[in-house]
Amino acid sequence: MQVILAQPRGFCAGVERAIEIVERALTLYGPPIYVRHEIVHNGHVVDRLRAKGVRFVEEVDEVPPGSITIFSAHGVSSAVDEAAKARGLKVIDATCPLVARVHLEGARYSKQGRDVVLIGHAGHAEVEGTLGRLTGPVHLVGSAEDVAGLKVERPDHVAYITQTTLSVDDTRGIIDALKERFPSIVGPNTDDICYATQNRQRAVLELAPKVDLVLVVGAANSSNSNRLREIAEAAGVPAHLIEDASALDPAWLDGVSAVGITAGASAPEDLVQDVIAALKRRGRVRVSTLPGIEEALRFRLPVELEPAPQVAIPPVAE
Repeated sequence: MQVILAQPRGFCAGVERAIEIVERALTLYGPPIYVRHEIVHNGHVVDRLRAKGVRFVEEVDEVPPGSITIFSAHGVSSAVDEAAKARGLKVIDATCPLVARVHLEGARYSKQGRDVVLIGHAGHAEVEGTLGRLTGPVHLVGSAEDVAGLKVERPDHVAYITQTTLSVDDTRGIIDALKERFPSIVGPNTDDICYATQNRQRAVLELAPKVDLVLVVGAANSSNSNRLREIAEAAGVPAHLIEDASALDPAWLDGVSAVGITAGASAPEDLVQDVIAALKRRGRVRVSTLPGIEEALRFRLPVELEPAPQVAIPPVAE
C-alpha cells in the first residue's frame, strides 16, 4: 500500500504557542494550572496536559481565587476578562495572535460606528470570544444565504471580519454576497485569514487526486479538521475524520492501494505516525510526503513566560 502524507499538516504556530504556554506555566508555577476551555481542540493534547496537573474548566468562576489561569488559543470575550479580574486570577493569555488581530480589527470598525459582520460558525469558541469583544452592532453569518437576511442600521457603513479557521476559499462566496449587497463594505486583507487553514486545505486538494482514500487525523470538535474531510470528499475521494489509530476501520481499506493522510491544526504528529504504524501492521507500506509549504512562522510567548536573558559574567581577575 502507498501512503502519501500531506504537507503541511498538523500543529500550526498558534497551537504550538498555546501548548508551550501551558508547559512553561507548569514549569514556572507548578500544578495545578487552570485553563479555561480546551487549550486547543484535541482530546489527546488535553489529556496529556491534564495528566501533568492542568485542570480544564469552562468558566472562570470554577477557578479558585488567585490561581494561575490560562485562556485558550481561541480567545475570550471581554466579560470573561472582567470575571477573571474580579476573582483576582493571575491570567496568562494564550489567544492565537491571529485571533487577537481579528479582535483588534473588529474593535476598530466598531469605533468607526460601523455595523460589523462576523463570518463564522455559531457556537465555535473563537466566534463566541470575538462576538464578546465588540461593543457596537455585530451580526454573525455562516453562509451566503445568511447575508440576504441581514438588517443593519447604516447599509453604507458596514465592515466584515472572519473566523480565522476559515480559509479564503471558505469565505469567498460570503464576502462576494456581502459586497454585492453592501457595495461600500470594508474588511481585512485576505492574508489576515489564518495561513495555516489555507495551507492545509490547499495540501488536501493536491493530495486527493493521488489517492483512493483520505484520512484526516483530528478531533470531532475541530472546525478545521472537519473542513479538511469535507474538502477531500468534495474532490471525489472517500474521506474519514479519525481521532487516532484506534478509530481506523479496516473496511475502509478494501480495494484501496493508496491512502492519503493529513491532520488538523491541533493534531499532534505522533497521532499521524500511529496511524501509519497501524497501516503497516496490515502489510507492506511505502510512505512518501507530497512537496508542500514549509511553515517557519513562530509566535512569541507572553512576556512573563519568555526565558530570562543570559547575562555573561566576566571572569574574576586573579
